[in-house]
Amino acid sequence: MRRSRPFWVLISGDRGYCELENLIRNRTFMRFKVTRPPLPDHLTLTSGDTNVQIRLRRDNRAQRYLLRIPADQSGPVLTVPKSGDASRAERFARQHIDWLLSRLSQKPDQTPFQDGSVIPFRGADHLIVATGGLRGLVSVSSEGDRARILVPGAPEHLARKLTSFLKEEARKDLTQACTFHAEKVGRKVAGISIRDTTSRWGSCAANGRLSFSWRLILAPPDILDYVAAHEVAHLREMNHSDRFWKICRELAPQTPEARKWLKEKGATLHAYG
Repeated sequence: MRRSRPFWVLISGDRGYCELENLIRNRTFMRFKVTRPPLPDHLTLTSGDTNVQIRLRRDNRAQRYLLRIPADQSGPVLTVPKSGDASRAERFARQHIDWLLSRLSQKPDQTPFQDGSVIPFRGADHLIVATGGLRGLVSVSSEGDRARILVPGAPEHLARKLTSFLKEEARKDLTQACTFHAEKVGRKVAGISIRDTTSRWGSCAANGRLSFSWRLILAPPDILDYVAAHEVAHLREMNHSDRFWKICRELAPQTPEARKWLKEKGATLHAYG
């Protein structure tokens, strides 16, 4: 076959030309990459006297626009799919501005880790007490008419010491719960990590390692137990199929109530510290 001659194409009046060789022989067609305008970091909406700043985050795996309020109180985030743009993102946000303002008005106040603050510990309110001692370990006291968490050391170290204590207590409870549930399903937990996650309470990796939010130690024990059972169930079923939920309910009969509690009250756990 005779070699076809290359030819030139003028693109939208641009001075640059593209050479296409063997178009007919190779049955190929020119494809031009469409460059979308960069997505701004955020957009600001006004409703009455209220201004709301919404962070924009592109996710190429997303199938649709998604507006959410992260549990870490960092402000609203609008997920934009690969084919989306700032104009459609703003239109979507305006359509849901009433819902957004309603949710923001329900945001719980932040409670710092400091002397005199009251925080939940295993679901029960505890008063934080700075003992002022130079040495010693954080401890829990149930003496008197109110449960207390006693934190020794200088005031500027109180938050760090209390956070470390809560993380260690979470690790103990979660390790015990995961070991118990794993034996029931005939699986072994490869390891447990304790983190301060904001988008999920727990996760299960393909290698059998489980990860949890330390803030579960603030919730009632049944809630922590459910999350542990949920992730252990993934050791058998790495999905959310009917088989998975059957295993989850067998391990933690309180699954329906725990899921409802986390949906309604889970965000409050991020209001401490």
